[in-house]
Amino acid sequence: MPNAGSARLFRRLILTLEMIRFEHSVFALPFALTGALLAFRESPLDTHAFLWKLFWIVLAMIGARSAAMTFNRILDAEIDARNPRTRQRHIPAGVLSTGFAWAFTAVATLVFLFAARELNSLCMKLAPVALAVVFFYSYTKRLTSFSHLVLGLSLGIAPAAAWIAVTGSLDPRILLLTLAVTFWTAGFDIIYSCQDYEFDVNAGLFSLPRRLGVAGALWIARLLHVAMIACLLLLVRDFQLGWLSLAGVGAVAALLIYEHSLVKANDLSRVNAAFFTVNGYVSVLFLLFWAADMYVGRRL
Repeated sequence: MPNAGSARLFRRLILTLEMIRFEHSVFALPFALTGALLAFRESPLDTHAFLWKLFWIVLAMIGARSAAMTFNRILDAEIDARNPRTRQRHIPAGVLSTGFAWAFTAVATLVFLFAARELNSLCMKLAPVALAVVFFYSYTKRLTSFSHLVLGLSLGIAPAAAWIAVTGSLDPRILLLTLAVTFWTAGFDIIYSCQDYEFDVNAGLFSLPRRLGVAGALWIARLLHVAMIACLLLLVRDFQLGWLSLAGVGAVAALLIYEHSLVKANDLSRVNAAFFTVNGYVSVLFLLFWAADMYVGRRL
């Protein structure tokens, strides 16, 4: 029956979105939108044209992240099945088939490529490079202890990509925001990966917690978040932003301090709160403060 088939398809789509934590698109998207707003200040686009750009940027971000996350779940299914923390994920638990996950990855990739084509020719030319970066991350835990930085770059390219989407070219200043997001993401991924220290050791996987121990890895995460704040302060200077942007940086710094206070080398019970909740607030508050600064300063 068509209705039964449609219901099964809808159920599988919902399960896939659960599997890839679709709601966590909020992590990188606000930084991409901030990059787009900064680019809009420098471009001759009118508001209507810019809003269309934002639509395609959001669609591209959703497509790229959905494809990358589903690919990661497919590639890691066998590892996830052996890890007590992840064995209940949809593919190893048999809730979702690998075939459907591959089909979803293909569709999400096509959505990303279509959105990139609609933005401009440079975005389309660079789209395969972006896909290569986000797909390559899934292999890195098998290769290097610095996989966290590759994940950081996967999210960090978003604001630079948004700048290119709006202006059709790249301004080196926006790379400070790429660095900030890279350091931020790598830092919180190190915190999250501390949960798997023992499993990584036994499975022969690479991570900074395995290489340095949990306490040492947490210190690297702190240093990366200090580097993020430094990049944001340089960005405020280079774009001549105002006090609201500085307040936004202060809010981000306060949230990161709180995040690190939740996690101790001998107590990882609050890692999920640090990872999911705090970092969601970091990205959203950052966008709100910086957008408000540009609006109040008549830069939009």
